[in-house]
Amino acid sequence: MRPAAGEVLHFSEDPTIEVFRPHLASTARAATPYVWAVGYDRAPDYWFPRQCPRAMAWVGPSTTLDDTARIIGAGSGTRVHAVEYGWLDAMRSVELYAYRLPAAPFAELDAAMVATTEVRPLGPPERVGDLFGLHDEAGIQLRVLSRLHDFWSEVITSTLEWSGIRLRNARP
Repeated sequence: MRPAAGEVLHFSEDPTIEVFRPHLASTARAATPYVWAVGYDRAPDYWFPRQCPRAMAWVGPSTTLDDTARIIGAGSGTRVHAVEYGWLDAMRSVELYAYRLPAAPFAELDAAMVATTEVRPLGPPERVGDLFGLHDEAGIQLRVLSRLHDFWSEVITSTLEWSGIRLRNARP
């Protein structure tokens, strides 16, 4: 589930959204209200239940072969996502939807796409489906761990590129 050319995606467990209105996220670092979306490369970051904590790492231009082998694994692709065992049932059962939005009103902010005006979806939301299958089809390792924080500590001190979402929901 990725956006086509000229589109960005917004993932939600709510299939009834008709208009996306800018809002101030509770974790916002700035005081500007936004509509949030993602482009092609970051769409896999959201192939999870909304509240699911996840740690993600991938090979970037400055990544060393040692870090790739140590964290991702030799011959194991270029990207890994990790979740905790406690989230497996939610990943199997969540009804996740993708809204296709026009890319024109969005600008890049960090790794996300943001708009400051209302945005209407290009059509009805699409059910995302099997989250495990999406990872497999994209060649992304999906690891299940007892605790994310040990893996996270390794990732953020490596030369890999990384992102962590909802880590406050991970086991201490």
